[in-house]
Order: sequence, then C-alpha cells, then structure tokens
Amino acid sequence: MIKEKKRETALKNRYIYPAIFDYADDGISVEFPDLPGAITCGDTEEEALRMARECMALHLYGMECDNDVITSPSRVIDVKAEDNQAVVLVEVWMPPFRDEMAQKAVKKTLTIPKWLDDLAAEHNVNYSRILQDGLKSYLGVEDSVTERKKQ
Repeated sequence: MIKEKKRETALKNRYIYPAIFDYADDGISVEFPDLPGAITCGDTEEEALRMARECMALHLYGMECDNDVITSPSRVIDVKAEDNQAVVLVEVWMPPFRDEMAQKAVKKTLTIPKWLDDLAAEHNVNYSRILQDGLKSYLGVEDSVTERKKQ
C-alpha cells in the first residue's frame, strides 16, 4: 500500500519548483532548494532556464525510477535569496521527457564468432537493427514501450 502511494505520488505529470538563480560574472548557477543535488548553470538567463528545466526533469525522473518520495515544493515566499540571486519558478511537463528517456539508446557489448562477423560484414549487416528486431520478436513485442503504454 505504501509503495503504491509512493509510486502514485511520484508519477505526477507536471512539476513546478522554485529555483535559485545565482548571478555571477561568469554566468548563472541554478539550484533547487527542494531537490538536493539538482544543480546546473547557464551563460544567459534563457540558457539557465532551459538547463534548469532539463536538470529538474532528469532529477525528478531519477527519483521516480527509484520510487523516492517527491516532496511538495516550497512556497516562493519562503525561499530566501541574496542580493545577487533571484527565485524563479521552473515547470516541467514529464510525459515527453519520460518518452525521450524510454527511447534513449543504450550501448551493449556482445560476442559472436569471427566467421559470423566476417560474413555479416560482407552483407553490410546493421547489428543494432538485427538485435532490436530479434529482441522484439523474442519478447513478442512489435512497438516501443512508450507506444504500448498509450494503448
């Protein structure tokens, strides 16, 4: 029951958290008071905001995958900023990010006999495509995990 509640809480689709933008001569660093370890930076405000969204989405995605409890965001008024800092609300919409992560390519090492590798090279075999097709056939799936979730 507790695990189900944690998972249910973790899989929100929209998150909005306050970030502290710290302005310095060499750029803008960004940290999230409610998400320890979620830190990024940018040279301009536009880049810092883009990097903040990506950082927050990646951090929350990792928490979701680990079934970590995702705490509620602090109220902006409760976040203290210094003179060279600004509190900025950062929003992420998780479904496209989750889809992107599910489609991310991962590298696998495999071993085959040399004679088979030589023959495959003669026929310009695309190992990645053959392995993907073979795995899909073996597992009885025709499409990606993302597409199956939509059905």
